[in-house]
Amino acid sequence: MFIWTRRVWGCENRPAHGNRRCWVTFSNLGNEDVKTEQWRVKAACQGLDPTIFYPADDNDEQADAAKAVCAVCPVQGECLEYALGSKEREGVWGGATERERRRIVRQRRRAAYADSARRSA
Repeated sequence: MFIWTRRVWGCENRPAHGNRRCWVTFSNLGNEDVKTEQWRVKAACQGLDPTIFYPADDNDEQADAAKAVCAVCPVQGECLEYALGSKEREGVWGGATERERRRIVRQRRRAAYADSARRSA
């Protein structure tokens, strides 16, 4: 029997040690999660060191390595939508840094507000 798992990456700043600690954990997925996250098995980042997706600063220059992987990923859009929907706070997801994802959310909110204002007028 095949057991689906979810890989969870995380990082934390460790100022006392002058570095960041990153980790990968696995958990079983329920049937609902399997259906919604099948895109992950097609991701170009599978098997890569997760630390490249968590640069020390939210700096575009440091995120270039991760963005290069995302640029050729066949599921970049799904990854970005996952990050936006789950409010991922750190790392590069779908080719966007956390700052870029906040900008996308703001743009979508403004567009939705403008659209609802047009409909109600």
